[in-house]
Amino acid sequence: HVQLVESGGGSVQTGGSLRLSCVASGVTINWYCMGWFRQALGKDREEVASISAEGGATSYPSSVKGRFTISRDNGKSTLYLQMNDLKPEDSAMYYCATQRQGSCLSSDSRDYRYWGQGTQVTVS
Repeated sequence: HVQLVESGGGSVQTGGSLRLSCVASGVTINWYCMGWFRQALGKDREEVASISAEGGATSYPSSVKGRFTISRDNGKSTLYLQMNDLKPEDSAMYYCATQRQGSCLSSDSRDYRYWGQGTQVTVS
């Protein structure tokens, strides 16, 4: 049974930082590229970061580039998202996900197979 569990969300002021974690079980994450998505109320889910299986390549949309950093520790089956200089528009539910085999660094949620339940980030 594959399970992805996010943590680290919370409420912060504008300009603050948070570090999200995503612990995986039931799946060998070494085999998968992974990503972080977010979804604000009434909006579509959007990718905020993706990373290759070994962590050597990353991708970010322009909205978060330079502020967010994705990383992974395969030995701990954990994916991270360091978020700095947070803005109110970053408020959303944040989800981690594993990409489907054969796909990597994709911004399309349809290319992702397993998803966590999400962790809420609120910036005011």
